[in-house]
Amino acid sequence: MDKRIGASKSVTLREVSKVFRDPQSGQDVTAVDGVSFRIEPGELVTLLGPSGCGKTTVLRMLSGFERPTSGRIMIGETDVTEVPPNKRDTAMVFQSYGLFPHMNVFDNVAYGLKLRKMEGSAIEEKVRRFLDMVGLGALAKRPPSRLSGGQQQRVALARSLIVEPSVLLLDEPLSNLDALLREQMRVEIRRLQRTLGITAMYVTHDRVEAMSLSDRIIVMRGGRIVQMGTPSAIYRDPVDTFVAGFVGKVAFFPCRVLDVGEGACRVELKGRTFEVPRWTQGLKKGDSAVVMARPESLSLGEPGAGIEDGSVTANVYLGNSVESWVRTDRGDVLVQIDNPDVKRIWAEGEGVSLTFEPGLAKVLEEGPRQ
Repeated sequence: MDKRIGASKSVTLREVSKVFRDPQSGQDVTAVDGVSFRIEPGELVTLLGPSGCGKTTVLRMLSGFERPTSGRIMIGETDVTEVPPNKRDTAMVFQSYGLFPHMNVFDNVAYGLKLRKMEGSAIEEKVRRFLDMVGLGALAKRPPSRLSGGQQQRVALARSLIVEPSVLLLDEPLSNLDALLREQMRVEIRRLQRTLGITAMYVTHDRVEAMSLSDRIIVMRGGRIVQMGTPSAIYRDPVDTFVAGFVGKVAFFPCRVLDVGEGACRVELKGRTFEVPRWTQGLKKGDSAVVMARPESLSLGEPGAGIEDGSVTANVYLGNSVESWVRTDRGDVLVQIDNPDVKRIWAEGEGVSLTFEPGLAKVLEEGPRQ
């Protein structure tokens, strides 16, 4: 049986801005600055960025809790810019759960259906179905105070989904959970979203959540969109050093551009020449730049053999890999060593040198980093 809960719709923001008045200074502060994007029906898109970047303000404007200063917001073909929250066909999942403490699990989930005047027998059947979907069928009569954090978030998720919204909005819903529960709930949210085929926007500052949940990620900074793309594209092909550093561990090695073209950017780094297949458009011969290298693209060798010398300060065993932290003149660098049973693990305190696999790197313009 098809479990999709309704007609998922696209979401479109066109040059949306939000300006607040600072009550202390009396000055205008731009929280969101000309943001435009489209979410396709059934797609889960995550807004990712540091605190104060504007991501939650975008979500609140989409939900109707904030009104844009300028720009338009569309759900499907309908302009909802001036439509109040209760008329937008959206549902919100908050980080604080927002459950009614005087109601049991069943009544919390049924609340939205009762507001819609659904008949009692239909409510009973639908609530049972959604509680089973989130694995809480046996806890229907339990009060929220007797539920774990993960169970409470499942109730909140079921309560939002049961009203069959066209768009599901999630505002850092896992931030109050411990690490194991966060991991479990990430899987659960993604499973439900795909099963139901619902359009969803997820807001977080946690890169692991963004990478594991999303069809696409929108990285924001200073109220603007810096980059949009799939998790793989954002990780492997960031547009600048800010995105590279925000979405994952990374090392930056200063270099000089020797030539650009024919499928590679040729750079000089510590007297050695490398051909890197990805680079920031606009780089030209003679420019100063940096090579971006992820932990899995780095390797260790004897001192003097690579491009940067240092010493191992810590080895973290993770089963299928070891994370070696190397202290260099430019700071600590993380090296990921896969299949440690068949590779050398340099002892803590040993001198080493770093090098990188050019095919996994990218040449970026020098710029501010997070």
